[in-house]
Amino acid sequence: MLICQISDLHIKAERKLAYQRVDTAGALERCVEALRALDPQPDVIVVTGDLVDFGRPDEYALLAELLAPLRQPVYLIPGNHDEREALRAGFPAHDYLRQWAPFVQYAIEDWPLRIVALDTVIPMASGGELCAQRLDWLERTLSQSPDKPTVVIMHHPPFVTGVGFMDGVGFADPAPLAAVIRRHPQVERLMCGHLHRPIVQRFAGSVATTCPSPAHQIALELKPGGGDSYCLEPPGYQLHWWNGTALVTHTAVLGDWPGPFPFREGGELID
Repeated sequence: MLICQISDLHIKAERKLAYQRVDTAGALERCVEALRALDPQPDVIVVTGDLVDFGRPDEYALLAELLAPLRQPVYLIPGNHDEREALRAGFPAHDYLRQWAPFVQYAIEDWPLRIVALDTVIPMASGGELCAQRLDWLERTLSQSPDKPTVVIMHHPPFVTGVGFMDGVGFADPAPLAAVIRRHPQVERLMCGHLHRPIVQRFAGSVATTCPSPAHQIALELKPGGGDSYCLEPPGYQLHWWNGTALVTHTAVLGDWPGPFPFREGGELID
């Protein structure tokens, strides 16, 4: 099974530029074009939050238009820039968004890896959390399929990254989530967004990762207050390959460059 993860799209109405500089709609178009050209094609695409910039219906309408060329099932979760009910209204055919209310949490059972989605949104706040109600749902949901390998998707990563400003708007109190994950060793990965960078940490007997953005990246500043700016590093996405026993992650960069070139000609290695 091949899962493609994209994150932090920040689509704005009328294709307006983010920060008067970043063409997020154009960036997503280029990403979708690149994903359509992949061989092999991903089985599913997960989008780990900050789908739009202000949670507005017209932003979700544009997002739906931009994602429409994708042939795979697309699973969405909200980030701190999203609004739950506007997201649901903007994607009426995505029934999974209505599995549980009021939060956008769901389980997808159709694949070799089970996909369990968490909603870390605190309305009108940049940071995230999982309250007791959401954690109870996760405990019940993981307990239903203890033997099936599972990935958990969520927006805010449940660990301190060292990028100081972003850690200040990060996930509140990861200990209760860690306690749940430790009880469920079938969780192969927690796939997160929010940081606009690829980051990896062991977490509660599993692994937690974050994904780059197809648009702009958070500045890599490993210091207090660091990351309170963005940069136009090469954008990207991730491919998570489940080989039946392990989950292997590749971070891909979007863009045009020469190659690929063969190492050999006529069977002979090129000097």
